[in-house]
Amino acid sequence: MTQQSARALHAWSRRPASRDATLASALLAVCVLVNDPNTIVRQLVGNSADDGQIALWWVATVCAVGAVALRRRRPLPMLVVCALASAAHVAQAVPLMIIDLAVPILLYTIAARHRWAVSLAALAALLLLATGWSLQYALHARLPPEVPHTLHAVTTVPTVPGSSQPGGNAMVRQSAWANAWSGLPVLGSILAAAWAIGSSTRNRRAYLDQLHARAQDLERERDQQAALAVAAERGRISRELHDVVAHGLSIMVIQAQGGDAALDHRPADTRAALETIIKTGRSSLADMRSVLTAVGEVDDAWHPQPGLGQLSALLTEVRKAGTAVRLQIEGAPMALPSTADLSAYRIVQEALTNTIKHAGTGAKAEVTLSYHPTEVRIEVSDNGHGTTTTPDGGNGLRGMRERAKLLGGSLTAGPRPHGGFTVRAALPIRHDT
Repeated sequence: MTQQSARALHAWSRRPASRDATLASALLAVCVLVNDPNTIVRQLVGNSADDGQIALWWVATVCAVGAVALRRRRPLPMLVVCALASAAHVAQAVPLMIIDLAVPILLYTIAARHRWAVSLAALAALLLLATGWSLQYALHARLPPEVPHTLHAVTTVPTVPGSSQPGGNAMVRQSAWANAWSGLPVLGSILAAAWAIGSSTRNRRAYLDQLHARAQDLERERDQQAALAVAAERGRISRELHDVVAHGLSIMVIQAQGGDAALDHRPADTRAALETIIKTGRSSLADMRSVLTAVGEVDDAWHPQPGLGQLSALLTEVRKAGTAVRLQIEGAPMALPSTADLSAYRIVQEALTNTIKHAGTGAKAEVTLSYHPTEVRIEVSDNGHGTTTTPDGGNGLRGMRERAKLLGGSLTAGPRPHGGFTVRAALPIRHDT
């Protein structure tokens, strides 16, 4: 129960309205204990002062206390209330007390929460009122003899001119409190300090808000970049898996169909077809494991990433699937960067897969690799009679175009004039220096 009460009290103390109410109550309590308002009002107004004058002072004081308690909700109206309360105090020839600090407190609040034009206008208006208060005290100050010495300095001056000894003495009482609080320099300094502190608080809050907004923007930009990186990686994985699975399954389907057709009359061909299916399936699983290893889904990479060095094995698989293919190399072969090497292999693989799927029975394919100092060119063509089933060539051609584009290259694909289909790609070679 005690912990719950402590938490409730802590939560209450953190609320701005609770803090303002506490500040207003403390201001009133200090004023009552230090200034003793009832005594000062009676002595300065006179012993004949009735309770109405004291009540008027307290009404103005209560208004000032309420204005401090509500300073965050309506700063400008509450500043007017505090100024009127202080004016009511001054109108009774009562010096400014601690409770009148409500005016600079409200000025601080306005400077901290409003733009400079508003707060400077409020400061100028208060300085004009302070000038008026100083003039009123200078012209109409009343100093009754009953005022205690703690409030007034008493000086004895001679009444006979030229005499070193006072013949008859006149008591000239000067209120130290009135001079300190109602003097224009002191009041102006207090108001200017309140405005400066509030304005600096507003500037610091604005600076912190900018830092917070900047941090949010950076965090949002980081999340967007991470999302883009994830999307790009998913696209790459999707292309890799499509190339692996589509190629392997195409060969396996072709071999299964041939084995089924030869089962009754040529069992040896059926056995060869089954062996090819097993080998192709294992190779596809190895390629898939290699792709997953590259993205950290498995622990070891027991099968390296393919490249143009494995192109002969790929062509052998295609020939076993029943499609004749010929390889032609132009220029001096060179070692390619790993990204370009993998992309070139995948483009040839996907193009031959499309030939197996769409070119038809008896189609022949030709693969041409042209090595140049700054790029490698790939051309895969066939003399089949098949066509693509979608306007953009399906996922296979779209994946090949994306591979070439990521490397800064280009890829074109389309039917040949006299039948067949051709895929041409140009991949730039950028060696790390």
